[in-house]
Amino acid sequence: MDYEKVYQMDFAKIYHLLVGKAEKKGRTRQEVDEVIRWLTGYGQAELEEMLAKQLTYGDFFRNAPNPNENRKLIKGVVCGVRVEAIEEPLMREIRYLDKLVDELAKGKAMEKILRK
Repeated sequence: MDYEKVYQMDFAKIYHLLVGKAEKKGRTRQEVDEVIRWLTGYGQAELEEMLAKQLTYGDFFRNAPNPNENRKLIKGVVCGVRVEAIEEPLMREIRYLDKLVDELAKGKAMEKILRK
């Protein structure tokens, strides 16, 4: 897989796709934001700032201020690939977010999604 193509994608565009996926299943943008903040350590104001400027998806994760230690508890399959088996660290971070939004869209309780 060509990871570099994924890393160069526009973060704001991907964000809106993630929000759309969650909203189609009755979840909210605020819940998606909560999941992103939990995973990356960005505050809400920082997240809004990242959305307002031109930023790549890769840089969004590379610059994450405080990745949650419990993100390593995220397990399962996204796009046919086991998240915990992804060797490329940056791609694993990206897939963690995909998995969390999938769980959100499937109606899982926020406490379980955030591994509390």
